[in-house]
Amino acid sequence: MNKHRMNKELSSFAARLREPIISGFQNEGFDALALGLFALQFKCNSTYRKICEARGRTPQTIEHWTQIPFVPTAAFKELELTSLASDERTVLFHSSGTTEQKPSRHFHSAESLAVYEASLWKWFEKNILNSEFRIQNSELICLTPPPEQAPNSSLVHMFETVRQKLGGAGVAASRAEFLGKLAVDGSWTLDFDATLAALSDNSKSKTQNPKLILGTAFSFVHLLDYLTENNLRFQLPKNSRVMETGGYKNRSRTLPKTELHALITERLGIPPENIICEYGMSELSSQAYADENGTFQFPPWARVQIISPETGREVRDGETGLIRIFDLANVFSVAAIQTEDLGIRRGDGFELIGRAQLAEARGCSLMTA
Repeated sequence: MNKHRMNKELSSFAARLREPIISGFQNEGFDALALGLFALQFKCNSTYRKICEARGRTPQTIEHWTQIPFVPTAAFKELELTSLASDERTVLFHSSGTTEQKPSRHFHSAESLAVYEASLWKWFEKNILNSEFRIQNSELICLTPPPEQAPNSSLVHMFETVRQKLGGAGVAASRAEFLGKLAVDGSWTLDFDATLAALSDNSKSKTQNPKLILGTAFSFVHLLDYLTENNLRFQLPKNSRVMETGGYKNRSRTLPKTELHALITERLGIPPENIICEYGMSELSSQAYADENGTFQFPPWARVQIISPETGREVRDGETGLIRIFDLANVFSVAAIQTEDLGIRRGDGFELIGRAQLAEARGCSLMTA
């Protein structure tokens, strides 16, 4: 069957999914949607179908979303896990590992990006913005390169989507800045002069605009080290907030989360309750955010399980295992993703520990992983 014709069914699913994401997703519909999406991905994604068949799993043998075959994130480095025809792949997201590593590849089209952007914005809005954060008077600072310098970064695409959404809500483009840049070796660094200018409030009005600062953990370390070396401190306006995400990937010194957040408070004047952690990856289309207790929650159109590497079963509450995610917003790739990250099960959320020391599966071993 023609791949374009098969994808019409996925396109229809994507359109039906976007509406409840935007208007309010009902939890009781998750299992039926997950089973329906699995049947479509089994039909339209030949690589994924081979993986499922190697495990003896088909839509006829699956009764619940927890039985749907997962794919390890390493498979995105070796295989084309997409239902999109070659001419539909308008955007490619790469994982952000070290430059020596082979990156994961997640292909997108205009339709898949529409779902991705609806998903990221709805959950970002709920977790990062609130009634105290005045969108109309805010200033957005992104500690990453701009989209034209990092076209394969899902994180930069996310930040650009946020910039556009905030612009629609009244944030002027002149008050939304990307302050990162590419170093000679292709790594990300900061334009420190521009960053200091953005952090300084030159407004003559008595009411200072709150700042929303988005960045990776290593970009915050670069900034905080620079501020410390130059004995600089800021007291950013009330209701300013930070969203930090990602690991360090040998791009800066590594800091425990508590120490990083303490330095953000010390050098930027942002209280701990306004520093929010995000968990996401290029292989997903939805993100999780941590609450005040450090428990990450995905949106209701995604589910997380903490899996014992010894038994392959979900651990009990309070126990540690590998983080597995089922993301309905991954319509055109694979919804069931096994990460290489360790977490502690906390109800229907998780506490992030870090990367597990696992050897990557390669070649035909991915078919039975």
